[in-house]
Amino acid sequence: MSDFTLRPIQENDRTWIKQFAIDHWGAEIVVAHGVIYRPHALPGFIVVERGKAIGVITYQINARSCEIVTLDSLQAGRGIGTALIESVRATASQSGCTRIWLITTNDKLNALRFYQKRGFELVAVQRGAIERSRQIKPEIPLIGEHGIPIRDEIELELWV
Repeated sequence: MSDFTLRPIQENDRTWIKQFAIDHWGAEIVVAHGVIYRPHALPGFIVVERGKAIGVITYQINARSCEIVTLDSLQAGRGIGTALIESVRATASQSGCTRIWLITTNDKLNALRFYQKRGFELVAVQRGAIERSRQIKPEIPLIGEHGIPIRDEIELELWV
């Protein structure tokens, strides 16, 4: 990393994260596997450059498992996403977690490539899960990246 700083999320970042979720995820909540998350209330890390946030990751630890809830980089190809993943990996390891996992949707081809290149493996597909999520969060669009209908949740995991 050069010219930017990665640090834990601080209280004064939470308003920005909430607005970012609204702007980029359609609401202040995200829904995965039937669970409602509020990214602005979760622990995580943020990347800042010249006083401006350019990346953020949020996670939740439950027993020996660490779930990545959101990961966003505003500047692809600079190592921001990788640095954020590595920060969560270190935190998960220090917390005694044995795995890191996440959910993405079937339209997120770039995300699927990104995670697999960093050692994550596809472990499950929940067909039709997004229709159930839309009952909780109707802001989820019908069509996603690359014009692909958003239908399924894909679970990926990485052993720590």
